[in-house]
Amino acid sequence: MVVFPHAKVNLGLRILRRRADGFHDIESVFVPIDWCDVLEMNPLPDAADGIVEWVQTGIAIPPDGKDNLCVRAYKLLCEDVRPLPAVHMHLHKLIPTGAGLGGGSADAAFVLRTLDRMHGLNLSIDSLHQLAARLGSDCAFFITDRACLAAGRGEVLQPVDVPLAEYFIAVVHPAVHVGTAEAYASITPKVPEHSLLDVLRRPMAEWQAHVVNDFEEGCIKRHPIIGEVKQRLLAAGAIYASMTGSGSSVYGLFAQKPNLDELFTGMAVHVGRPSISTQ
Repeated sequence: MVVFPHAKVNLGLRILRRRADGFHDIESVFVPIDWCDVLEMNPLPDAADGIVEWVQTGIAIPPDGKDNLCVRAYKLLCEDVRPLPAVHMHLHKLIPTGAGLGGGSADAAFVLRTLDRMHGLNLSIDSLHQLAARLGSDCAFFITDRACLAAGRGEVLQPVDVPLAEYFIAVVHPAVHVGTAEAYASITPKVPEHSLLDVLRRPMAEWQAHVVNDFEEGCIKRHPIIGEVKQRLLAAGAIYASMTGSGSSVYGLFAQKPNLDELFTGMAVHVGRPSISTQ
């Protein structure tokens, strides 16, 4: 079975408060985009239950001393639902890592979704959300394929309508890695006067002044190339441009498909559409 885990961008990202558990409460709108990895999963009939045969190609995933998220998702189902037959997983990585695009979280969530279908587990969406949230703060978002207002640490999700279907989105990943701890180091949490949804109801032409990613200013100070990419997107005609997540990718929303071939030499660039499910 072959599936295509998709990336996301953040429309606004507010860090509201630090929690007693060490995480932060956030407010953001997560929007799926059509930049995808390729994940193939097939039964491994000659191996014992609980075995994962893992192959990874494409963009390298930096080791962190733990099982990767896809293998952890498989083991979580084995532990919390029931033992599963052995599986062969092949992930071809196309979404840049450490880029604020949620690629690793998407891969893990799609493992949960695919194993649920392969083995007839018949897990509810709520059950899949809860399992995914244990793997990462934004994993639960990728269980369904539509824009959501994210609260809590990113796992409390409310579907929202975001009128982006007529726009093109250009995402640029400069050769910069921003760690989550690094991004949070420059943040002073605060609760804004107006909710993010209220701000997003303004015309898109007003978003640049009002729809803010709280991580962006500090990341640009440490990595000026992020700010340069943002300004190039705006100069190329983007109606709105912002860093996504904790960085370092930057995206722009365009009324017409942009030609960016000569603007971002040496950087990963994707031009496409926000997912149709954002309507």
